[in-house]
Amino acid sequence: MTVTIEKALVVGTGLIGTSVALALRERGVAVYLSDVDARAVRLAGDLGAGREWTGEEADLALIAVPPHLVGERLADLQRRGAARVYTDVASVKVDPIADAERLGCDLSSYVPGHPLAGRERSGPSAARSDLFLGRPWAICPGAETAADAVRLTRELVSSCGARAVTVEAAEHDAAVALVSHAPHVVASAMAASLAGGDDVALGLSGQGLRDVTRIAAGDPLLWRRILAGNAQPVAGVLDRIAGDLAAAASALRSGDLDEVTDLLRRGVAGHGRIPGPRGAKAG
Repeated sequence: MTVTIEKALVVGTGLIGTSVALALRERGVAVYLSDVDARAVRLAGDLGAGREWTGEEADLALIAVPPHLVGERLADLQRRGAARVYTDVASVKVDPIADAERLGCDLSSYVPGHPLAGRERSGPSAARSDLFLGRPWAICPGAETAADAVRLTRELVSSCGARAVTVEAAEHDAAVALVSHAPHVVASAMAASLAGGDDVALGLSGQGLRDVTRIAAGDPLLWRRILAGNAQPVAGVLDRIAGDLAAAASALRSGDLDEVTDLLRRGVAGHGRIPGPRGAKAG
C-alpha cells in the first residue's frame, strides 16, 4: 500500500482516538493530538501517540468525540483549514451527518466512520495500537463525498489493521442497534439485577456471568449519549428481546418448556451467525 497520510490530527484522545494515534505512529505517521482535556493529551503523548497540535495542517483529521459534538468539531476544524480530509469514529451516523449539514460543513471532504472495536475501559491509558486488528470499520460516504476523501479514509482504516465496510448511514445505525447498542443495554440489565443479589449468589458466579455482563462496565454517561443518538432503532430491538423474555417467563411459570426450548434453539442459531472464531472475545 502506498502511504499518503504523512501527517494526521487526532481530535479526542480517549480510548479510540489514542489507539488510532498509536497505530499510525507505528506506521511512521506524524500525529498531532488535540483534546479539551489537556491532561489526556499529555498522557497520550507520554504513551507515544504523538505531540500536541499547535495548528499544523494535516493530511487527515480524525474526530474522536461523542456523537453530539462531531458536527461542531468538524465545522471548527474546517474553518481553521486543519486537514484535507476529515473523518469521525462516532458510533451513530445519521445525527452527526445531519448536524454537519445544518452547520454548513463541507461534506465533500468528510467521510463519516465508525470502528467496531472498543473495550469496557476508557481513556488514553486503555489505548492499544492493535485495538482494530481484523475488526470491521464502517465508512458512510454520502453523494457529495469526494473520491480522494474516501481513498484517504480507507488508507487510515487499513493502517490501523481494520477492514473497511461501506454502508449507508441509516443502515449503519440500524445495524449497530442490533449488534452493539441493544446488547449493551441487555448486559446492563443483567448486571443491574446483581445489585440485589446476596453474597452467597455472587460467591457462586462464574465465567458465564462475567461474559454476559462484561460490557456493562462501560461509562454510563458516554452510553447515555450513544443511546440518545440511536434511540428508535435500539428501542425496536429491545422490544423484540423483551417480548422473548416475557414469553419465556410465562412459559416457565406454566411449565410449557417447548416455548423455552424454541428460544434456546433460536439462540444457538443466532450465535452461529456471528462472524469470527467461536469463543473469541469482543474488543
